[in-house]
Amino acid sequence: LPAENAAIKHGIPPARWTRDNIAYMKGQMQRLGFGFDWRREFATCDPEYYQQEQWFFLKLYEKGLVYRKSSMVNWDPVDQTVLANEQVVDGRGWRSGALVERREMQQWFLKITDYAEELLAELDQLPGWPESVKSMQRNWIGRSEGVEIDFPVTGAINETLTVYTTRPDTLLGATYVAVAAEHPLARRAAERDAAVAEFVERCRNTKMAEAEIATLEKAGINTGLTVDHPLTGKPLPVWVANFVLMEYGSGAVMSVPAHDPRDWEFATRYGIPIQQVIEPLGDASVDLSQSAFTPYGRLVNSPGFDGLSSEQAFGAIADALVARGRGRRKVNYRLRDWGVSRQRYWGCPIPMIHCNDCGIVPVPEADLPVTLPTEVTFEGVRSPLTTMESFWRTRCPRCGGEARRETDTFDTFMESSWYYARFACPDATSPMLDARADAWTPVDHYVGGIEHAILHLLYSRFFHKLMRDAGLVHSNEPFKRLLMLGMVLKDGRKMSKSSGDAGDPQHLLDKYGADAVRTAMMFAAPPEQSFEWSEAGVEGQARFCKRLWNLVHDHVDALQGAPVPALDVGALSPAGRALRRKAHETLQRADDDYGRRLQFNTVVSAVHELVNTVVRTEVTNPADRAAVHEALRFALIALSPIAPHVTQSLWHVLGEPGLLVAVTWPEVDAGALTQDTIEWVLQVNGKVRGRVELPAGIEQDAAREAALANENVQRFLEGRPVRKVILVPGKLVNVVVG
Repeated sequence: LPAENAAIKHGIPPARWTRDNIAYMKGQMQRLGFGFDWRREFATCDPEYYQQEQWFFLKLYEKGLVYRKSSMVNWDPVDQTVLANEQVVDGRGWRSGALVERREMQQWFLKITDYAEELLAELDQLPGWPESVKSMQRNWIGRSEGVEIDFPVTGAINETLTVYTTRPDTLLGATYVAVAAEHPLARRAAERDAAVAEFVERCRNTKMAEAEIATLEKAGINTGLTVDHPLTGKPLPVWVANFVLMEYGSGAVMSVPAHDPRDWEFATRYGIPIQQVIEPLGDASVDLSQSAFTPYGRLVNSPGFDGLSSEQAFGAIADALVARGRGRRKVNYRLRDWGVSRQRYWGCPIPMIHCNDCGIVPVPEADLPVTLPTEVTFEGVRSPLTTMESFWRTRCPRCGGEARRETDTFDTFMESSWYYARFACPDATSPMLDARADAWTPVDHYVGGIEHAILHLLYSRFFHKLMRDAGLVHSNEPFKRLLMLGMVLKDGRKMSKSSGDAGDPQHLLDKYGADAVRTAMMFAAPPEQSFEWSEAGVEGQARFCKRLWNLVHDHVDALQGAPVPALDVGALSPAGRALRRKAHETLQRADDDYGRRLQFNTVVSAVHELVNTVVRTEVTNPADRAAVHEALRFALIALSPIAPHVTQSLWHVLGEPGLLVAVTWPEVDAGALTQDTIEWVLQVNGKVRGRVELPAGIEQDAAREAALANENVQRFLEGRPVRKVILVPGKLVNVVVG
């Protein structure tokens, strides 16, 4: 979709626009020195790729996991296409930002709801995922336990109105039921009542985002129909309400105005009775003239259930409904099936054919792939496939009669839901994955943005399970560990291709070099934190790279062609010992930051500190020179994943053999980390008045005496009595005076 919109804007065919951009960005990636295996490269717009996707879609269709139906959908009026629920953010299209409208259209769906329980349960088996992402997916899947209740339609034979509720404890407080404008009872009432018909039509034509419904002024009309209360038999009026959506649940809700804010607002507006059936557990009073009472409590005005707590009444009322054949316990999910149809050109064609006689007929496998025509003319953003007879006119594979090819294309997230597995075997043909996919999956480490939490990441988990059940992979989850990246900002706003302000590193590469750009990006902030882009940061890292370059060359010059002296730890000067301790601390910190913490900015800062220590170290003997050499080796090893070019060059300058990328990570010498002395902070009445080096492991009494004897501390005591001395061992002494 973004590629198609950009191509239309620039008057370029989407295929050329995409290929040109791939080539341009690939060149930049190569200049930046990214270590990708380009032998595995493919594009999701390659027919060889989407042929496999079409094949898999047909297999899912055979298994009953694909269906087509008329549905109220999210319509983006700017991009002129349907959006999945996950692609609507705060009522707006995730790409265009336009307010999303509601429309009824024929759509293709994948049954992601068949996997809802597994998708939810296995989040607990992903310890390497951030809790924030898992929480977002849990909320999106939205599991709830409730009761499905049948309200008999008054005067009808074997006809019921079914609703789902998580609060069966409030059932005796139901004073009406509300249905969506598309509900069969609404349509029936509209056939005999012009006012109802007008309201229903107005609701259906109101182009409204789902997010707006929560703040919408509640409106409705009485259908004149009633249903019977399943426990009391009392007739309840059926209203058509603008806040009920047909695609959620059964398109009908049990309305309890005393205990639901939305129902209360509606009932208050239309004068519908409000019946309290829950009271607070304490002595508090409830004023239903002002608002609904929503907490759990104790049942009242509920014959047979009075005095029960809400929790007790849940089970008791559910059991009563089951015994009468009027209800059943049910687990429900907020998650809806994934609508994968898109009314755009630049996407994978859906491999289906529509025949007047045979209905929907899959494209035979032998005829795959169904490819996109390349010579197309755009009129606005409408898909040219709908008017290209050469594309859609075809023959039915079943009867041979005239037929029409499906002109919708797949949601772009279909392509991105399984590419990670295809990288393992990009040349596999039949089936779409082979044994190499099992060797490489699940992916050890996934790096992406938090905006993918309930889009790409949820769809990929679903797709992986589909592929598992088809025998294509043999693991349950696609990604073991996630690193969610923050955004790169410009003037406080996310930089993006669609808004035209994405950063182009070309001039930075030309001016500062790849390593300066890479190091600046890693140093700017922790990876999960957003940051404001600044060229000054690149300039600063370019200076650092130059400083490191000069430092290594100065060290080699100081050797005057002689071999590096052996590292004699016992011969090190105090400065040499401090340098060696810093070098091994840096190595230990980098190991932890790369592996466990994933904090690459602190790797850079640790190397900065080590380089500063090398600069400050006065070499007084050959052992110190060996310590400098070791420190520089460690600096290059620690920095090499971030700045591979300059570190590799300097590695050879140091006289070290081979490639840095193949060097075994050095072992940290625990002995080098041992400190002979520790710097203590000295305070008087909580204010820092000095610092002192004391022997490591000094007794507390000795530390107290050393602090009190310190010249700076003595000056601030001024003969005043010492009331108390507070020690934080190994760190601080605070002298409290009167």
